[in-house]
Amino acid sequence: MRKLIRWLLLKPVLWATKKFSSKPDRTRIGQALDKLYRDIRDQQTKKGIVLPFELSAGKFIIFSDQHKGARDGADDFTLAAPNYLAALEYYNQKDFKLICLGDSEELWENTLGQVKEFNVETFEAEKKFLAKKAFVKVLGNHDLYWGNDPFAWWQLRKIYGEDVPIYEGVILATTIGEKEFRIFCTHGHQGDAQSDGNWFSKFFVARVWAPVQGYLRVNPNTPAFNNEKKTLHNEIMYEWSSKQTDAILITGHTHQPVFQSLTEVERLYRKLQYAQAQKNDNAIQESEAAIRKIEKHFTAVSIDYLTMRPSYFNSGCCCFSDGDITGIEIDEGCIRLIKWTLAAKSPQRKVLEEMKLSALIQLI
Repeated sequence: MRKLIRWLLLKPVLWATKKFSSKPDRTRIGQALDKLYRDIRDQQTKKGIVLPFELSAGKFIIFSDQHKGARDGADDFTLAAPNYLAALEYYNQKDFKLICLGDSEELWENTLGQVKEFNVETFEAEKKFLAKKAFVKVLGNHDLYWGNDPFAWWQLRKIYGEDVPIYEGVILATTIGEKEFRIFCTHGHQGDAQSDGNWFSKFFVARVWAPVQGYLRVNPNTPAFNNEKKTLHNEIMYEWSSKQTDAILITGHTHQPVFQSLTEVERLYRKLQYAQAQKNDNAIQESEAAIRKIEKHFTAVSIDYLTMRPSYFNSGCCCFSDGDITGIEIDEGCIRLIKWTLAAKSPQRKVLEEMKLSALIQLI
């Protein structure tokens, strides 16, 4: 039946998707980020909170884009679940605060009932953080339901056993020297005409349009699936973050990790240039091999990648096709890009990049 319906509706749905899909607008996105950041910073909204922390003692793990589904062939989270569960156990034992930065549940392609049924174990793992008052849940465009359904609070209480506030962003605030330093965390879909519009447009996308696309297996053409939009999204997020004072931006949304404003391939190109300058043949060969391995997936490189301010970070996702997950850690006065991967069939944590926040604030 799905094949027949898809055959009948595919062309009109693709036409509508192309015609009505929002094109990223720098002005609109900038205004949306400005307002959300300012309102949370000044505590003028219930859409976000400020979490103060001591530089040397604050512990946060930021994961996004789990896209928990129904454990069927379309569920990208299935292979990543073991790494995610192992990571949550690790961070819970070490008393980290868990920030889920949007698209935690895949509610475009699944009903909430399906997600609840097949993700009991992951919800139970997240509940351990909630019990410690160490859990922050931010919505994204694939789980807009949490922000626009009048009964969402009730469903969350059924899942977690207590009330769970839903935010659009959170600011982690600390002091470095005599300066106040802020880490603004949000999913990154702000300014999207579909996902961040008025109440009706968000309700229509979340409850009608997106499920239709999901049922028909139509690529929604968002940054998570489109490399061109990934690049444009990174550019816009970087442009906004680079204009802030004593603050950095962390988003999700694209499924592409970014550290110090650079994607993986840009960091490799930078390492290659350093190796070439030092005439280090082994390092040159290693960098070139690593670039060849991934550049077919991420061919775009910013023209200014060697001079960009390290003001923008992206947590990547928890649903890579090989089961790996990535996230951003704040710990011991450092910011880290980490990956959890299966090694010898056992989940292992790996630090991909690391920088002292005290050094970072000097460069932004």
